[in-house]
Amino acid sequence: MVGCLFAEIGVEFRGTIADQPDFDAGSDAEALYNAMKGFGSDKEAILELITSRSNAQRQEIRAAYKSQYGKDLIDDLKYELTGKFERLIVGLMRPPAYHDAKEIKDAIKGAGTDEKCLIEILTSRTNEQIHNLVAAYKDAYGRDLEEDVIGDTSGHFKKMLIVLLQGTREEDDVVSEDLVEQDAQDLYDAGEAQWGTDEAKFIMLLGNRSVTHLQLVFDEYQKIAENSIEDSIKSELSGDFERLMLAVVQCIRSKPMYFAKRLYKSMKGLGTADNTLIRIMVSRSEIDMLDIRECFRLRYEKSLYNMIQDDTSGEYKRTLLNLCGGDDDIAGEFFPEAAQIAYKMWEISAMTKVQLRGTVRPYQNFDPASDAQALRKAMKGFGTDEDTIIDIVTHRSNAQRQEIRQTFKSLLGRELMADLKSELSKNLERLILGLMMTPAEFDAKMMKKAMEGAGTDEHSLIEILVTRSNQEIQEMCSAYQNAYKKSLEDAIVSDTSGQFKRILISLAQGAREEGPVDMARALEDAQVSVLADACNADSGDMEDKFMSILCTRSFPHLRRVFQEFVRCSNKDFEQIIKKEMSGDFKNAMFAIVRSVKNQPSYFADRLYKAMKGLGTDDRALIRIMVSRSEIDLFNIRKEFKETHDATLHEFIQGDTSGDYRKTLLIICGGED
Repeated sequence: MVGCLFAEIGVEFRGTIADQPDFDAGSDAEALYNAMKGFGSDKEAILELITSRSNAQRQEIRAAYKSQYGKDLIDDLKYELTGKFERLIVGLMRPPAYHDAKEIKDAIKGAGTDEKCLIEILTSRTNEQIHNLVAAYKDAYGRDLEEDVIGDTSGHFKKMLIVLLQGTREEDDVVSEDLVEQDAQDLYDAGEAQWGTDEAKFIMLLGNRSVTHLQLVFDEYQKIAENSIEDSIKSELSGDFERLMLAVVQCIRSKPMYFAKRLYKSMKGLGTADNTLIRIMVSRSEIDMLDIRECFRLRYEKSLYNMIQDDTSGEYKRTLLNLCGGDDDIAGEFFPEAAQIAYKMWEISAMTKVQLRGTVRPYQNFDPASDAQALRKAMKGFGTDEDTIIDIVTHRSNAQRQEIRQTFKSLLGRELMADLKSELSKNLERLILGLMMTPAEFDAKMMKKAMEGAGTDEHSLIEILVTRSNQEIQEMCSAYQNAYKKSLEDAIVSDTSGQFKRILISLAQGAREEGPVDMARALEDAQVSVLADACNADSGDMEDKFMSILCTRSFPHLRRVFQEFVRCSNKDFEQIIKKEMSGDFKNAMFAIVRSVKNQPSYFADRLYKAMKGLGTDDRALIRIMVSRSEIDLFNIRKEFKETHDATLHEFIQGDTSGDYRKTLLIICGGED
């Protein structure tokens, strides 16, 4: 049971590198000397020895090496090895405080500053580690670390870094229960409750209170603000200061999850941020690498081991894999830390009332007749004034666009949609026409496109039916019937099959339950799901049980079901779906769970997949940008940046061109 496991956290060793039994520093020093003697070096022997000794033992080896051979081991390793492999091995050979000091020094030397490195180290280290770092920096470079940070940073970002550099955070056993509610209220008053933000209050509280105390404060804040502290920071702060404060909060909640995210970002996409990868693998290998691995699997449905294997090569890869210590893709249950995080994630998701924000709003001085005339003029005569069309269409709400359509017909006796279609072409035409349709018409059109022709776009069908409200689905079904003289259900029946067809038909009813959570029923549903998992020999029965719950219960109810499922089984719903299901049925189930957990994050991931790699899935890009522009595109932008370490604006800018790009960027609404 998870309840029992939670109490064990912090008791057992959670690293992957421990002291080597029967250790002999002199013998190891001789082995390393022989591995580097003569022409070339035995890299395999070097990496195997160094990754199987603890850091304390490596310091003994270094001392023995100097005593026996009159040479510095690190200097010899630097001479014999090259590139990333050299940086990794040398990093392992330094004492932790000196490794941190070197990373900080490299981050602030030269023209630019690596703010992400500063943030990572100073937010994640204990008081003792900070004190050791400051002393090591002074010893290694003869300089005061605080003075160097002051000289290289500015503003509130600098102030918070200086607070963290003091290493005076209250210890974890310090919880001022009488201050928890007051601190939460102070944070709310400093941000959400007023115009402008009292940054000093955020700095004082987040920089000094103990981890345990702040965890309670964040829970209390959630109740007061009906919003997570992370969402408030994203809306109230900006730039490096925002990134720093988010990192503080993430480390307070869970350092292993924070590092799992940093590792993922270091390896995803083209290229690898090797400095980040090396720094984390070295610094956490004797602390919490097991929990980082499990948090990685929990969040990204892929093991850290496999991602390293896919993203690196040679001795560098083998060394990293030794530090990683094992492949979790074959693992079943959560480690204690990850079980607690999974439970907490669902609890936060259940409590949060996210303020959804679109990027397109009603135009203040709206005049449909003037807009209709301007559009007609833009399309009249030789050539087309695309700029005017884009400006009007992207700066009006959908309701206003419908008024323009009606006015265009009554004033000019013409169909605006037909005129736009004849004047525009390709992706710009599809995008502008999509914006001019009603949401129901647009969804119906997208469903039709997904099912016409030789193949079926199952991902589009899933995305639309999973993310729309009951009312939106019912209006889409009516629009589909009106436009194509056939029911949407009949179209689904003729174009899909099996369990996948049954899911789509169930969702297309637009009959998902609404209303508050029934806690007793949520527990019952979680236990039914556990039983279904237990009897997975009959996968059809398991799929039926999962479908009956996931396709009919309200999203708030499902959040509680998934939370209780973790408590009952010590497993995560997403992992069960990934492991036990397959094909389109699995994709549909997965989309429901992702949407229940965080719908803007789900859409951010869909947008990322539409633009990453070679080629662009323009249909998916247009569909999401159009359909979410007045609902939650602002939230999607924030999630995109958080997950992919790049802005949606940057992706669109780099992946599209011309008037099509210009229109998408206006809808996007900002650069973040």
